[in-house]
Amino acid sequence: MTRLAPILQAFFTTRLSAQYGASAHTIAAYRDCWRLLLRYAAMATGTAPAALELSQLDHDLITGFLAHLESERGNTVSTRNARLAAVHSLFTYAAYQYPEHADTISRVLAIPAKRARRTEITYLTPPEVAALLDAPDRSTPAGRRDHALIQVAVTTGMRVSELTALRAGDVHLGTGAHVVCHGKGRKDRITPLDRQTVRSLRPFTAGASTDTFVFPAREGTRMSRDAVAARLALHTATATSTCPSLTGKNVTAHVLRHTAAMRLLAAGIDSSVIALWLGHESIETTQIYLHANMKTKEDALARTRPTGTKPGRYTVTDDELLAFLQGL
Repeated sequence: MTRLAPILQAFFTTRLSAQYGASAHTIAAYRDCWRLLLRYAAMATGTAPAALELSQLDHDLITGFLAHLESERGNTVSTRNARLAAVHSLFTYAAYQYPEHADTISRVLAIPAKRARRTEITYLTPPEVAALLDAPDRSTPAGRRDHALIQVAVTTGMRVSELTALRAGDVHLGTGAHVVCHGKGRKDRITPLDRQTVRSLRPFTAGASTDTFVFPAREGTRMSRDAVAARLALHTATATSTCPSLTGKNVTAHVLRHTAAMRLLAAGIDSSVIALWLGHESIETTQIYLHANMKTKEDALARTRPTGTKPGRYTVTDDELLAFLQGL
């Protein structure tokens, strides 16, 4: 008999924190998954969470839990797959520690992720970007901060967590201007800046200590995600007066990140470079922008030969009137 409790405790304290150095966001996501799963398992088996055995979390219980997430909790396929990834991670760890449970573990690890329908990404067109940049009232400190934040977001494609964590010491505005992004999974990357973004950032870094937040809240502390979302919603509503196409669009920090990627793609930048620019773990993640970019598809179509035509060079055949004019 193998109790689940010590396995779970060791997984979070040793595997995730000490060995993997997982971020706080990853640990929180895995924690939430296991809290849900333990409650479900307690109801399904009649055993208190602290007394559960590893063998009780078998293939049937885990698949029942995943079905429960979708049918009763209303979770999306993406959320269901994320929960499954958290379960798989612990069972992979348990496979090395408790080989006597290999049959149960292998059956759980064999549960596949569910295929999800790809949703079209939302991004802003150049006129929409211009209208959004003009929306903040730059006669106020908050307006100047918001203008610079939007400018940095659509130029660098930084995540909202990276934008709010940006400090003056991460910004270098001299020769080879760039910012250091402290990205997802504790991975840092360097992103170059254009002249317009440098001008926007200069007032926020001149004379500031290296630990000062570039885009602070009113009290000088780090902005929250909700604060960024609220400011973007405010400026989007203002921008609709000059750019009606923004009406009904939910402009978030992630939409600005998509916009940065689409701007690079429209400029002819290779998707592998865009993956490095955005800090994607895999180039496969960047492929969503190729699917969304209609201009790329139209250019590909323009290079193909029309259907039903014979191979070879295209030649113009003059009719009788053109032949007469040609002979003059």
